Amino acid sequence: MTRDSNRSAVYDAERLVHRIFERAGSTRTVQIAGTDLTVPPEAKFSSVESVRRYVDDVLAAPAVRARFPRAAHPVAVRRRRGSRAAHYERDGAVIAVPDSADGAWALRELVVLHEVAHHVDDVGSPAHGRCFVDALIDLVGLVLGPETAFVYRVVFGDSGLL
Repeated sequence: MTRDSNRSAVYDAERLVHRIFERAGSTRTVQIAGTDLTVPPEAKFSSVESVRRYVDDVLAAPAVRARFPRAAHPVAVRRRRGSRAAHYERDGAVIAVPDSADGAWALRELVVLHEVAHHVDDVGSPAHGRCFVDALIDLVGLVLGPETAFVYRVVFGDSGLL
């Protein structure tokens, strides 16, 4: 097993991206790296079932399938006990998300796309290594648009992950 030395840096960078999206307000406009961008609204989910439907739709998208061969392989989505984490189980291809009130933070599009990126990452090890980061950025770009990919590139680059 390869050491996942980027894990905390990836999580820290993603928390910053989440804050950028949260602060975009009703105009959805943000400024990053001296560039004004309009970021898309982020989907929020009400249940594990709604996450499951979303993941199926993302993996079925032609652009996602063209970029990521593993998108052709289905992913199960299940409830995760506890509220502190969402995770991906490579063995069995399962995304687990908390669905309690305390776990509502995980029922958001950017968190779910993080877990989907684990699935489509062909390398898979280390779990938060450079191949995963590249897959995540490409995936958010395909699903949420180039502006979102730009936000991730700037934040992840400033965090030393690129």
